[in-house]
This record gives sequence, C-alpha cells and structure tokens, in this order.
Amino acid sequence: MAATPADVIEHPDAYAFVVDMPGIKGDEIKVQVESDNLLVVSGERKRENKENEGVKYVRMERRMGKFMRKFQLPENADLEKISASCNDGVLKVTVGKLPPPEPKKPKTIQVQVA
Repeated sequence: MAATPADVIEHPDAYAFVVDMPGIKGDEIKVQVESDNLLVVSGERKRENKENEGVKYVRMERRMGKFMRKFQLPENADLEKISASCNDGVLKVTVGKLPPPEPKKPKTIQVQVA
C-alpha cells in the first residue's frame, strides 16, 4: 500500500495530513513522530478470511498487507500539539504551528566621547 493517497493542507495555525484508510479501524493505525520531524503513519490491512468450503476469490484487487507513509514536518511544526482522528476510513492528523519568532531588535551601542 505504498500508494496510499494523502493530502497535506496548511492552515494559518496548523498543518493537516489527510490519509485515505478504507477498511482500517482507528485502533489499527499507528501515528508517530520520529527524529528530524518525521511524521510516520503505519498499519496493516488484513484479508478477511471468509473462504468456506467451495467458496473462493475470483478476483482480488484490493491491496492488503502493511503500509507506511512518511511526511517531513516543517520546522515550525509544534510537536506538542499533534492530534489524530479517524472517521469513515479517513485519517486526519493535525499538527499545530509554533508562533513566529519575535523579530530581533537592533542593539544600540553608545559611543564614548574621549
């Protein structure tokens, strides 16, 4: 499932990562932040064992197995403000933004008169 579709959206106060996860329950999805501001979404879609005697798959097109997506977070991402929710097969991870740094004021140096 390397081609799991995802959208990355920038809001004024946060980033949103929206990933399609059809058929996967929220508790089967793992969301982590690794070193170097790397957001990792992983999990596994398992095949339903519904084959009974005399019943077999004629065609199997849906991807099964483990998947992983990695996203490089921007430098202004606030790693303390991360939330994730899964609704109707769509995972949404929200990462808050750090406030912009205060502009440095120029330092004034007093000239000594000799």
